[in-house]
Amino acid sequence: MVVLNKIYTRTGDSGTTALGSGERVAKYDLRVEAYGTVDETNAAIGLARLHTRDAEPELDVMLARIQNDLFDLGADLCFPSDTKDERGRLQVADALVVRLEGEIDELNQALDPLRSFILPGGTPAASFLHLARTVSRRAERLMVALTSRPGEPVGDAALRYINRLSDFLFVAARYANGKGKSDVMWVPGKNR
Repeated sequence: MVVLNKIYTRTGDSGTTALGSGERVAKYDLRVEAYGTVDETNAAIGLARLHTRDAEPELDVMLARIQNDLFDLGADLCFPSDTKDERGRLQVADALVVRLEGEIDELNQALDPLRSFILPGGTPAASFLHLARTVSRRAERLMVALTSRPGEPVGDAALRYINRLSDFLFVAARYANGKGKSDVMWVPGKNR
């Protein structure tokens, strides 16, 4: 269990931060960027949950699980590939990907098929879910970039999870838009 009894440590004042292994790296390190963007995704989901808690309780339960999963993903990413701590390294498991795929399918069953691309918007919950979707896509790009560096692999399950998450958030946004009825449709060339 994590115990935080002091919030500031002054150890980052020089522009470095510690990875889970204890190794200090620059705060702009690609690994730090990746798990920081996962954290940003989590914060955007928290904003969406302000609007799903009462309006969409089933969706809110799914989002609560995802927020916890994202902390697991951040914990996975904060360790360089070959390090472990004394408690064992927390890694994203395939079971999380399978659960997410099932939840995508469950939500998607309530939606009519799309006949056009949709614009981010509609209800407040949907708007924040679209924001979370775009941030999760950025996290995915950073994670993929990290894998291209020698000695910086990211687990396959972690990559699959972040990829499915943006799909989930897209479907969840449509679900939060009155099961697609309040989706804002793209009209190509509308303002020419």
